[in-house]
Amino acid sequence: RVRALVLNGVDFDAALEAVAASTVFTSHTAVPAGHDQFNERTIGPYLQAYCAELRVEFAKVLALGQHPAGGDFNMTNLAVRGSRFHNGVSRIHGRVTSHMLRDLWPQLPDEENPFTYVTNGVHINTFLAPEWIDILERFVGSGWSLRLGDPDTWEKIRDIPDHIFWSVRQYLKSQMLHMVCHRIRQQHFRNQGSESHLDRLLRLADPAQPNVLTIGFARRFATYKRATLLFYDLDRLRQILSDPARPVVFVFCGKAHPADHPGQDLIRAISRYARMPEFEGRILLLEGYDLHVARRLVSGCDVWLNNPVYPLEACGTSGMKAGMNGTINLSVLDGWWAEGYERDIGWAIKPASSMLDPERRDREEAATLYEILQDRTLPLYYARGSSGYSPEWIHMAKRSMAWLLPRYNAVRMLNEYVTRFYLPASKQGRRYAAGELEGAKVIAQWKTRARAAWPGVTARRLDAAPPRIQFGEAVPIEVAVTLNGLSPDDVAVELLLSRGIRDRDDIQRTEFSAAGVIEQTGERRFTLDFKPEFCGKLGYRIRLYPRHALLTHPFELGLMLWV
Repeated sequence: RVRALVLNGVDFDAALEAVAASTVFTSHTAVPAGHDQFNERTIGPYLQAYCAELRVEFAKVLALGQHPAGGDFNMTNLAVRGSRFHNGVSRIHGRVTSHMLRDLWPQLPDEENPFTYVTNGVHINTFLAPEWIDILERFVGSGWSLRLGDPDTWEKIRDIPDHIFWSVRQYLKSQMLHMVCHRIRQQHFRNQGSESHLDRLLRLADPAQPNVLTIGFARRFATYKRATLLFYDLDRLRQILSDPARPVVFVFCGKAHPADHPGQDLIRAISRYARMPEFEGRILLLEGYDLHVARRLVSGCDVWLNNPVYPLEACGTSGMKAGMNGTINLSVLDGWWAEGYERDIGWAIKPASSMLDPERRDREEAATLYEILQDRTLPLYYARGSSGYSPEWIHMAKRSMAWLLPRYNAVRMLNEYVTRFYLPASKQGRRYAAGELEGAKVIAQWKTRARAAWPGVTARRLDAAPPRIQFGEAVPIEVAVTLNGLSPDDVAVELLLSRGIRDRDDIQRTEFSAAGVIEQTGERRFTLDFKPEFCGKLGYRIRLYPRHALLTHPFELGLMLWV
């Protein structure tokens, strides 16, 4: 798109601004493997071919992908600099990525740089098991698919009679176990296994009597997802799995990237554990992970397990797919689960301190997992009454569906993207393109001027801060600014007030007004008669940043000066 504009006679900087203004970049992982980097020797021949057509020097194009201090060409840096709308896919992921990319906006606090988030949602018609459709029509009401975002609609799930809800869950579980048994059988006979050994493997996975608690773990086998955390303490796991009154089966399935050898090692490790005599038939590892298998597992398992290394889980949408089918989540509070978790819809593993070494973190979080399984999950599932099921288990599954369906569906996600990103990006793109890209040309020239002048911009207080004031009393504050060739309109001077210097949740922002020039120094005076809206102990700071009406984000230049 930039090249097309340049070939039509537009300056490279203006063309880049025009394209970036209407471009949205979504990052889907904070893991370094998901952010391709190439050294100059590798990327050079490809970029050089563009430079002639872009009518720009190679170093300028290379810098779009580099860290401000130089180094390899990072595709994520290029994507961020080539867009003006950026987001992660959950609240935590947005925060983590904002911190990861902080050097692109070097003078900004992480939480104020332009990187934000939209939490993922899943397509209900794809991942909601068909067996639920008639049930929802009967008890939630016809046209429920047109009211996906209405929490009151989904509260009606609680009206589904327990025995009907349980029968649907058991049917889905039976279908899932049919698939599991079929695949285990194929794997077993391919490896020349015997019938008697197969019977031992599948003795707890009975589609005709799906009464054993079944816990699923299926996803990419990337190392940060910690597929083997369950096996951290084998003695503790043996204790959990050896209770004849409360049997449990774990079903694992997934794939590792062909180049991810540590991920492949995780699969081999689970295969070894599954063959241990004490775990035989209680740990099942399926091959051939695909969308069909994933749909069966998320809809048929009783519990969905997810235990990534916090805060590396970008979102974890498999848990959403499971929850909307009545499968209960047991997960580390990371990704979407940190937003969606409520005490009555599932179980949460609180992340251990990131200050701990990885081995100790694994030990502490594995211990929490075992405690939840032993003290909460198994007792709740097997608290069966005369009807053959646990009423409280069903109530938790219903609450999970009612809570998650309206909040984590793709319609909600798309609405957020449209209102917060796509429409504003379209509007900003048209704004820059109007009048033969006049807006893009103006902002490109202004940014060049602002960046060049900013190192010479300075500011100082002219007044003495009073240690104490009366509530409602106005405080006159004056700041002297060396603008270094910029006009007063090019700079915003702002006071931030909060109940504590580190409290960013309740900040009052007030802008200074430009006053006259100080003749002796040539500095521009900015003044504010400030009247706090809070009382008590307050903290405040004063800052400056470049300002222009055409900016997409007020801080997109990443330049800020604190007084």
